[in-house]
Formats: sequence, structure tokens, C-alpha cells
Amino acid sequence: QVQLQASGGGSVQVGDSLRLSCAASGGTASRYQMAWYRQSPGKERAFVVVFRWSGELLGYSDSVRGRFSVSRANAKNTVDLQLNDLRPDDTGIYYCAAGTDWKRPDYWGQGTEVTVSS
Repeated sequence: QVQLQASGGGSVQVGDSLRLSCAASGGTASRYQMAWYRQSPGKERAFVVVFRWSGELLGYSDSVRGRFSVSRANAKNTVDLQLNDLRPDDTGIYYCAAGTDWKRPDYWGQGTEVTVSS
């Protein structure tokens, strides 16, 4: 059992950066595989990055490779997603998720919106 909360979204210009946070409570997130998912307008949720709570990166989607990264934050039980060189197609609602299988998350946080405009 774990509760997740995503935060840090906002409206930015092309090429800007954002840092999103995923805070976990109510359980031990380190026991689960983790992922950031994104739901873009008119599309289904798709994974952005897959990682372990320790910050170990397991994989990127091709669209964000080399631009996004995961790290442990200073706040307790929190990990960050650093979004660099943002593009309009990065626009969407970002969700932090956890589960025994990242492809089928058991727990979802509330999404945080990212809007990238030119």
C-alpha cells in the first residue's frame, strides 16, 4: 500500500525546463517498480521513464531520451523528474505510478499538468 502525489507542473516555453516531484506515503515505495506516465491530449497514458525508488533508471521512452532524468530529492520519500529542453509534444498530464509490474501499475498519483508553448 502506497499513496503517491505528483507536483511541480506548469506552463512554460519551448526549450524551458521543469522539475516534477513524486512524493510517497503510507507504504514502502522501494518495494515497487516505479514509472512516470504522461497523458497527452487525445492520447492514452504512456510511460515516460521507468525507475526504482533508489533513483536507478530502468528506461526512457524514445521521445524524452537525453532530455529527462530521475533523481532523489532532498525531501523525504520524494523523487524528482527533471524535464529539460521541453517541446510542445511534451504537453500533458504527468502521473507518478508504482506496482509490482510497471506496465500495470497498482497505484497512481494525482496528475500534474505540463503545458509547453512556443
